[in-house]
Amino acid sequence: MDRAQNSIADLFKAITEARHCVALTGAGVSTLSGIRDFRGKDGLYNDIDAEKIFDIGYFCEDPAFYYRHAREFIYNLDEKEASLVHICLGNLEKRGFLKALITQNIDLLHQKGASRRVIEVHGSPRIHYCLHCSGTRMGFDEAAAIVRSGGLPRCSSCGAVLKPAIAFFGESLPIDALREATGEAQDADLMLVLGTSLTVNPAASLPLYTLRNGGRIVIVNNMPTPLDSRAFMHFEDLGKVFEGIEALL
Repeated sequence: MDRAQNSIADLFKAITEARHCVALTGAGVSTLSGIRDFRGKDGLYNDIDAEKIFDIGYFCEDPAFYYRHAREFIYNLDEKEASLVHICLGNLEKRGFLKALITQNIDLLHQKGASRRVIEVHGSPRIHYCLHCSGTRMGFDEAAAIVRSGGLPRCSSCGAVLKPAIAFFGESLPIDALREATGEAQDADLMLVLGTSLTVNPAASLPLYTLRNGGRIVIVNNMPTPLDSRAFMHFEDLGKVFEGIEALL
């Protein structure tokens, strides 16, 4: 149950009065769009070895494994719609209350929700590229059509299976995105931590930059996080919170 002393009206007031409010989102914000999270009670980790899907070594050995298991929750994204959370975050940005949105997600739903300043710290499937041939690129729509038909997106030069520009385990995060996200976290006087268990670094450490610089964090997540005791507001139900915020916008 959400802590009684935390009201959505107080949260909205904090957002609208903040000098530099940013959001950090995880897989939990997309569950309302029908995409399963990874570590939740009904998450993908309960059914499949998700770390194996996103392991760069395993991808190099058997790229078909990734495409077979990622087809449903990445390459069928055209069937998924932005949820109220995505849309509300887009509206907060449009109104000037949200300065940047940092996301661990790779589902492109924040863009569907009309957010423009999206920093994707775990990369993005918008581009697929060849690990061997410099300059070979394929966009998401073309790659997704191939995957949905049962095929594999391949390099037009060497025939190798293309890899999405998602940061797999064993790869570095995109340095420009991480640098930008760190700067936003340092500048923030308020960070909304939404739908993430804060267990995967370095993204999980971003709220610490806000706290160290005197900012405050709000956590909205249905599972405990390591920073719950340091949040000045805490809620569990993302849908309920953003229904309230949207009504006040």
